[in-house]
This record gives sequence, C-alpha cells and structure tokens, in this order.
Amino acid sequence: MESRFMLTGMLIAGTLLGLSTSALAADKKKPATMTGASASMLANTCNGCHGPNGASVGPASPIIGGFSKDYFVETMEGFASGEIPSTIMGRIAKGYSEEEIDALADYFVKQKFVPARQSGDAKLAKKGAKLHDKYCEKCHEDGGVSAEDDAGILAGQWAPYLDMTLADFLKGDRQAPKKMAKKLKKLHEKEGDAGIKALIAYYASRK
Repeated sequence: MESRFMLTGMLIAGTLLGLSTSALAADKKKPATMTGASASMLANTCNGCHGPNGASVGPASPIIGGFSKDYFVETMEGFASGEIPSTIMGRIAKGYSEEEIDALADYFVKQKFVPARQSGDAKLAKKGAKLHDKYCEKCHEDGGVSAEDDAGILAGQWAPYLDMTLADFLKGDRQAPKKMAKKLKKLHEKEGDAGIKALIAYYASRK
C-alpha cells in the first residue's frame, strides 16, 4: 500500500514538474516587454532629449517625430548593434525589445515633424539648394522633406546635428549606404567643407 502511494506521488510530482518546465519554456519564447507599457508611455522616455512627440528643442538631438517606421527601426537597431556610433543611444536602444522598438516606431511615425527654429545664412542656403539637387535629391526627395524615402527627414532638422552626423559619415565612423557614400565623397572632393556647410544651411533653412 505504501509503495502505491509513493508511486502515485511520484507520478503527480513528475506531471507538475513537466507542466512547470513547459510553462517556463513558453515564457522564454515571449518577447521581454515592459509590463503594461503603452507606446505613449515608452515614448515618454525619449522626451528628455528628443522633446515631446519627438519635437526636439536641443540642437544636438534630432527631431524624430514624423520619421518613417522603417527608418526609425533601422536606426534603433543600428544603435543597439553598435553599427551607428553614439554616446548614449547605444545603451538606451539595447534596453528595448524588438516589440518595444516596433511600438515606438508606430508612435513616432504618427507624430508631426516640427522644424527646428534656427537662424541661417540665406546666401549659403541658396548654394546648398543647388548641391542638394545635384547630389542628394534622388534619395532625399522634395528637398529633404519626404519621410517616404526611408532615408530620414533632413529639411528643418537641427544644423548642429546634421553637421555631426555628416562628419561621422565622412570620417567613416558611421557606415553610409553605398549610393550615399559615393555621392557624399564626390561632393566633398569637389566642394570641400564649404560645400557640406552650404548643404546643411539649405536643410536648416527649410520649413
């Protein structure tokens, strides 16, 4: 009789252990998300640098409201992997799961892109407009206004941010797409740093 009770107990324990193991395995397959966090709650963590709804008021931080979903996701993945150099974004991006990055992208794509309020050199911007048409228009349509090309919105972006980003591309600290790298190299070889400044002045002047 005692051996029968022991056998029954062992079977029950084995069943419970099996169920527990299955549950743990299932949990491991679930993406690690912030419990109960909505997209807007996740986006609140970006406000300190990128402003409410991605409308940055700090010249070193890009305006991200209105970005395309693909561009947002690719950029976050680039920060997380270290492919895109950063001071703090790499650490921040690593803290999000794929599901959370996707939710953030859905949130910011619905926001309005608010151009930076900044002064500029009209004469330099005029020269930059010609350089844009020659070197950049094919990928950055409508003078850099469009988000549909999945290449980021340049028109109305902060000039200091654009300056730092283009410097990273030119130095090779950040890998540019092949077409962009070729065009940027040609522009710089022919126009020098003055050409880069003119291009930035053009984008900064756009509203």
